[in-house]
Amino acid sequence: MAQTTEHHADHVQAAVEHGFAAKSAMVASWRRSSFFHRLDPAERNLPRQLTAAEFNLARQRIEPLVRAAQSNLDRLFLAVGGVGCCVLLADRNGVPVDRRGATSDDETFRSWGLWTATVWSEDCEGTNGIGTCLAEQRALTVHRDQHYYARNTLLSCTSAPIYDHEGKLAAALDVSSCRADLTEGFVQSHCRCGFGCRTANRDRKFSPGFSEGPLLVCAGRRARRRVDRGRCRRPRHWRYSIGATGPWRDAGFSEAAVAGDRPPRRH
Repeated sequence: MAQTTEHHADHVQAAVEHGFAAKSAMVASWRRSSFFHRLDPAERNLPRQLTAAEFNLARQRIEPLVRAAQSNLDRLFLAVGGVGCCVLLADRNGVPVDRRGATSDDETFRSWGLWTATVWSEDCEGTNGIGTCLAEQRALTVHRDQHYYARNTLLSCTSAPIYDHEGKLAAALDVSSCRADLTEGFVQSHCRCGFGCRTANRDRKFSPGFSEGPLLVCAGRRARRRVDRGRCRRPRHWRYSIGATGPWRDAGFSEAAVAGDRPPRRH
C-alpha cells in the first residue's frame, strides 16, 4: 500500500508540474487540489466527519429538498444497487445528508467515508465525484486513480449537480462504488441507466421553505445558463427527473430532469 500510495502521489505531482492541466479537466482539478487547496495526495486520513450538531444544521438547511427526493433516491438505488453501488445526496458544501445502500455493503462504504455527515468538498478531499462535480458544476465520473488522494483510488463515483428553479446550485446526486472489478465504462453506463429512471409522479410538490419550483438536475453549465436566460429546450433523451411544480409548471414546464446540456422545454 505504501508503494501504491507513493506511486500515485508521484503521478499526480508529475502531471500537475508538467502543465497538463490545460489539456485535461482531471489534471486541472488535481492542480486546484495541490496549489489552491494545499492538499497532499499521499494523505491517509479519512474524510472529515461533522459533529452531530454540525450535521443537524446542514441537514436542516436542505431538509425540504431531502423530503422531496426520497422516492427518487429509492428508484435510483433500485437501478444501481444490485451492482454494489450506493446513492448519496450531498448538499452544496459536499456533505452527504442522505444515502441509500445495501446493508451488506454498509461496513465497506462507512470505512471509506461514503456516509452521511462526511465532507467530500474538493477543497477537503481533492478530486472526487461529489466535490469536483460541485466545483465545476457539471456531471462527471471520477474513476479509481483519477481521484486526487491515493486512499480514494479504489472508488468509482459518478455525480450530477442539482439546481433550483432559479438556476442556483443546490446539491449533488452521487452514485459510488468500491468494487474493484467495475470498469469505468461499466460504471458510466450503469449510472446513465440509473439516472434514466423518470419519476411517475410529476405533480408531487416541494415542501414549504424550499424554492417553489422544480429541482433541476443537469449535466453542464450551458444547461444552467439556458435556465438563467429563459432559453430551455426539450432534451433529446430524458435521464432523471424529480417533478416540477410552482412557477415552472405555471410557465408550462412538465418536469425537471437530468438532460445533458438541455433542460426541459415548455409544452
